[in-house]
Amino acid sequence: MSDAQPTCRPRFALYPDAVTAPSMTPGPIPDDDAWSAVLARDRGFDGRFVTGVLSTGIYCRPSCAARHPRRENVRFFADGASARAAGLRPCRRCLPDDVSRDERAVLAAISAIKQAGQSLALADLAARCGYSPAHFQRVFARHTGLSPAAYARALQKERMARSLTGAASVTDAIYDAGFSGPSRFYSAAEDRLGMAPSVWVDGGRGVTIRWAVVPTTLGPMLVAATGKGVCRLSFNEDEGALRQRFPYAVLEQGGVDFAALLADVVAAVEAPGDHAHIPLDVKGTAFQEAVWQALRRIPPGETRSYAQIAAEVGSPGAVRAAGSANGANNVAVLIPCHRVIRSDGSLGGYAYGLEIKQRLLDKERQSGRE
Repeated sequence: MSDAQPTCRPRFALYPDAVTAPSMTPGPIPDDDAWSAVLARDRGFDGRFVTGVLSTGIYCRPSCAARHPRRENVRFFADGASARAAGLRPCRRCLPDDVSRDERAVLAAISAIKQAGQSLALADLAARCGYSPAHFQRVFARHTGLSPAAYARALQKERMARSLTGAASVTDAIYDAGFSGPSRFYSAAEDRLGMAPSVWVDGGRGVTIRWAVVPTTLGPMLVAATGKGVCRLSFNEDEGALRQRFPYAVLEQGGVDFAALLADVVAAVEAPGDHAHIPLDVKGTAFQEAVWQALRRIPPGETRSYAQIAAEVGSPGAVRAAGSANGANNVAVLIPCHRVIRSDGSLGGYAYGLEIKQRLLDKERQSGRE
């Protein structure tokens, strides 16, 4: 393992019901289990033991992102003190000695945010944990992938989504989600949802969606967009499929403004590269949206396993949930679910067939070599 500079990787789940931390309970871990945790880069074991690499003289967290050492060069220690007593030094990439204090601090902050049901002042959170505000912001982001304020907004967004989905009316949803009144609810919804709350509850009624089916080298591609961004990108679908997904929306073909967006989308599909500038109008749970964000961070030409995506969003045990979130993606290519494969290297599934998935990957790899 390396002793390069630390990288930021989320360690705690974004999904409110899954906001958990690695176990802090000390206890002996069988060597075989410890090695399995290292191979899986399982953050659930961070803080329970450290991995000593005798060939490099360093020790790491189980989840260290550096290249795995040979098994014969590895010895496991209960903690950093034991590893240092054996003559090893801490890895500067994963900072194994920071696990206990930093993760306890992040857990305490998450608990406070959840109890308050809203964002708390960064200075107050930092003071509770004995950190300066700037340092605590970095620690929190390193463990969750978000700032404390953004984390609080993710929890709030999940409450909004759940309350809207099951509420009889928007008014009921407002109070069920814990808002003090409509103005605060709609202010939050304006920034964090695509379609308006009332439209979501009413199945998209009144929203205008412009669409087109265009030929591509991958076959006929359907692109549909609201005024806020692309809400559907699929292959071998037509207006009927779009109608099933948005039964009460007003569907209109083409349009001048839509034509420019469509051209941008087609270019992104035919010439893979940076298409982060293309606006999207998508909705999901906080966990789903965290997965979709992780997918968009995968560079073109590269792939990740479902297990790696689950670990990326801070829920290493939620491999199936990550797969489900991957499958719930409505916007192919722009949210590149085709870049997720099985741990054994096989393609796995794809909503539009494995041939299109393979051709997308081949196209991206070829583009990267040019």
